[in-house]
This record gives sequence, C-alpha cells and structure tokens, in this order.
Amino acid sequence: MTPGGAGVAQRHDQPTGGPAGLIGSGYEPGGAPGARAAVVDGPHDGPYDGPGTAPAHAPPHGVHATHRALAARTAEEVLAGYLHRQSSDFLRSLRLHRESGSDAEGAGEAARRLRRAARRISATLHTFRPLTEETWADQLLAELGWLSGTLGREQTCAARRERLMAALTRLTGRGERADRPDRGTRDAGAARTAPNQADRGSTASAPGDPDADAVLSAGAARAGALLDRQLTLARTRAHSAALQALGSSRFHAVADSVAVLASEAPLAHAAAELPAADALLPLADQAHRRLAEAVAALPLARAGHPYNAEALAVDHRQDAPWHQVRLLVRLARYAQEVIAPESADLRLADAARALDSHRAAAEAAAAAAAAARTPRIAPATAYALGVLHADQRHHVEAARFAFGRVWLSRSPERPAWGDVP
Repeated sequence: MTPGGAGVAQRHDQPTGGPAGLIGSGYEPGGAPGARAAVVDGPHDGPYDGPGTAPAHAPPHGVHATHRALAARTAEEVLAGYLHRQSSDFLRSLRLHRESGSDAEGAGEAARRLRRAARRISATLHTFRPLTEETWADQLLAELGWLSGTLGREQTCAARRERLMAALTRLTGRGERADRPDRGTRDAGAARTAPNQADRGSTASAPGDPDADAVLSAGAARAGALLDRQLTLARTRAHSAALQALGSSRFHAVADSVAVLASEAPLAHAAAELPAADALLPLADQAHRRLAEAVAALPLARAGHPYNAEALAVDHRQDAPWHQVRLLVRLARYAQEVIAPESADLRLADAARALDSHRAAAEAAAAAAAAARTPRIAPATAYALGVLHADQRHHVEAARFAFGRVWLSRSPERPAWGDVP
C-alpha cells in the first residue's frame, strides 16, 4: 500500500478510512445532480473513442435484443466484466505512460487513454451506484475525477491555443492574401499605417472602412502574441501540476484502488443474485431519463433557428445547462456501453460531438474575453480580441443548432429499458 493512500485502495469488505477530505461529492461545480465531475474531460476526447463505439455499418439492436442478451447473466457478471476491462486499460495506459520517457507524443497518447478509462470507470460507478459498495465506489469516483481533471488541463490549454490561433489566421484572411500577391503592396501599406494609429490610441475602423482589414490584421498580430503568452504559461503550469500529481501519494493510492478493481469489483452482494436485465436496465433507463429532462429545459426551439444570436448574449451563464447536458450524454452513452456494447447509439455519439464543440468554442471565447481585459493593451488589439470573441460565440451558436438537429431527429418516444418484457 502506498504511504498516504491508506483507505483509498482498501478492499470493499474492509472498514474505510483514509485521509480527511478524501470522500467528495463528485459533482461538477455549479452543475445539477446526475453528472459527476469524474466524467469531465478535455476537447480531444471525442465521442467515438474507446470500446463500445459501434461502426457506421453496425446492425441495429433493439431493446428486446438487449433483454435477451442479458437474460442469462447476473448483474455482477456484466458490471464486473466491464469494470475489469476498463481498469485493465487504465493500468496498461499507466505503464505506457511510464515507459514513454522523453517521448512527449507517446506520453500524451498514454495520458489520453488513461483518462478515457478513468472516465468510463467513474461513469459506471455513478450510474450503477446502487449495485456497488457505495462508500468505496464514491471514494474512487471522486479521486478519478481529480486525476482526470488534473491530467486534462494541459491538453485543454494546447487545444485552446491551437483553436484561437487558427481562428485569428482565418479572420484576418492571411491565407487568402498569400494566394493573391497582387494585393501585397496595398496590404503592406495599410499594415504600416495601422500600428501607428493603434499606438496613438485611435479607435478601430468601422466594418465598411477600407482600413478595417488592416487594423484587424495589425491588432490580430498583437492579440495572437498575447494569447500565445497567456495560454503557453497556463499549459506550462498545467504540465507541472500533472507531473506533480503523477508522483504524489494520492495518485499512487488511486492506482492501487484501480488495481484492486481490476481483480475484484466493489459490488454489493445483491448484484450476484439479481438478473442483469432486472438490475441494470432500469438504472440505464434512469440515466436516459435524466438526459431527456435536462434537454427539455434547453431552448432548443430558439437554437433551431439559424443566426438567432442567442449565444451572443453577454451573460455566459447560459452555457451551463448545455455543459450539464454534455455530461449527461456521456453518462447515457457509457451506460449503454455496459448493457449493450454492440449496439451503441450513434445519435448520442453525434450529440456528444456537437456538445464537445460547444464547450470548446465557449471556453475559447472566454479566453479571448479574458485576454481583452488585460490592462494597457492597444485599441487595435482589443478590437481583434473582440472580433475573435464574437467569432467563437458564433461557433457556440452553430454547435447548439447542430445538437438540436441531432436530438430532434431521434424517435419521439423510446420505450424504457426496464419496461420491456
């Protein structure tokens, strides 16, 4: 047992203890009950990753087929088998991460795989919590949430920087100007005058002004340098935090707990006696119902109109319900992976992809707004950051529109998993 981790990796049939504050609620701050913080991950963790994702040509399987497949198995067999596979993936990814050494690309891929397995373990423990030894499972779930969040910050900062730099290049049309050399003289002359105007404190030109593109281009160069500096610093700090976490006794305690889970899942005694269909399907259906209720509270009717400008409002708290739905979509997808891995819902995967794009755009817009609040920046720089912020909020609007189209294309009423004979 790793020092400092006693209680975390204890067997589920032993008294639990552990360091103070180890047992956490696991909920995402500001979120509604139903989605744990442990299922939160970075922007590159797409909806099609990992086992259980059906290919496009996979044959459809109905609810009745799921019942037949689970009829001869107990809840313990199904749930323990899934947890064993995911914990084995976690430990394998951890070994690959340690063996990667100075290979940054290999270490990054291993960290993504590790977080992928952690996300599935924590989501399964959350959705099927009544069938687990709850105190032990809650400890592990909270600690996996801490680990996933810590390891994901570096990747999030890198992806956000890449997104914003690409957006600035697109907004200033640098790629287009490179293909049109005949405009080079005029653009160069405008670019020489724009910095002088910015330094004198002049305001940005109106969109119809001939110099507007030049002012935006000059401001974008400085905005890009500012964002690069801020996000690179944030990534460096996140990398240091990840290295510190991977060397801590807290992390080793989590690894010990997952190693225990790989051989013996902390399930309640009743799980060995209950048929899988009777025990697992109602809990999976509950995850789908939570998702449906959360989606029903979204303004899908407004989001279904193109260019509705709803996402451009100043109050960004409007993003929180959409982020909550993203977590609930993941819980529903992973619940279906447990009970019917061969029949993944491709619409849920499409919905997850739209909501991943929504979160990435919303957080990129927030980063641009934060950079614009930097003291003593030139007006042209602030103007470029404002244009960048608006561009990312338009992407938020587009992601909401895409999610609405995916969700409303679903069948009106899906029979509850637990109600099918």
